[in-house]
Amino acid sequence: MATSIARKRAAKKRAAQTKKKIALIKKRAAAKKLALAKKKIAAKKAVIAKKKVALAKKQKLIVAKKKKIELAKKLSIRRAADAARKLAKRKLDQSRKLLAAQRKRDQVVKKKASALAAKEKVKAKARLDIERKAAREAKEAARQAAVIARETERKAKAEAQIAAREAALKAKRKPVPPPRPAIVKTTFLDGIQATKEFDLRFLGTQRDALVEARTKLLGQASRLEDEAHALIQDVEMGDVQFDEEGGEGDTMVVERERDLTLSAQARQTVEEIDAALIRIRTGEYGYSVHSGLPIARERLKALPWTTESVLERVGGIGNR
Repeated sequence: MATSIARKRAAKKRAAQTKKKIALIKKRAAAKKLALAKKKIAAKKAVIAKKKVALAKKQKLIVAKKKKIELAKKLSIRRAADAARKLAKRKLDQSRKLLAAQRKRDQVVKKKASALAAKEKVKAKARLDIERKAAREAKEAARQAAVIARETERKAKAEAQIAAREAALKAKRKPVPPPRPAIVKTTFLDGIQATKEFDLRFLGTQRDALVEARTKLLGQASRLEDEAHALIQDVEMGDVQFDEEGGEGDTMVVERERDLTLSAQARQTVEEIDAALIRIRTGEYGYSVHSGLPIARERLKALPWTTESVLERVGGIGNR
């Protein structure tokens, strides 16, 4: 009986302890729940505070942006006004420049008209002087022609007599020319016929020299002819004054004749160069047209279009 009572008491005691433990657990759970609720409230307050700060910053940015926009508008208006003033000033300057340029053109036209009138007057005087001089020259030319005709006739008779005597003498002592040696041809390459005395390399160098000289002489002839034609145009336009004291017209005629003579000489040399180029192709280049003997290379280098040796030149055979 005592044991059962002790057991009941022990069971009650354990039940009381269990209740205490449950109550303590519930109390702790309630405390934790309260603490968690306080933390949530604090976190919400922190978020609200951050939102307020962000909103304040956003409002400040909006205000600053509005001020910046207003400032930009004012600056744009100011710039537009400055641009309008500059444009107006530029238009005014342009109109002034155009007016000044028009005045300058009018002055130039007036000066040109005055100069043209003066030039026409000079041309008329020059034409009159030319006609007078031409009449004097025609009279003098007729007299000179008569004198020259008489002198030419006399010289022709004398030269005919001298030629007849020389022909008679040559007929008596004219030697029989030796037979021309045969040209030994070797290789033909790139339009060049090599021979025993002149190889392809030498002939190629000579052909290049001939082509270069031909181009230079053609340019020189064209330039001299253009200068001669320009002198004629100056005479026709009345730019040259013909008078008995100055002699500028006579000087121009002499210069023109000199230019034409030099041009003709250049073109004659071009013809000789063309003939030399043909001889390179046919294998006859470098041999004398009189004796058929080889010409010295030194002479060919100095005068690529020559057709005779130094001895033949000194002896008076041929032209070069």
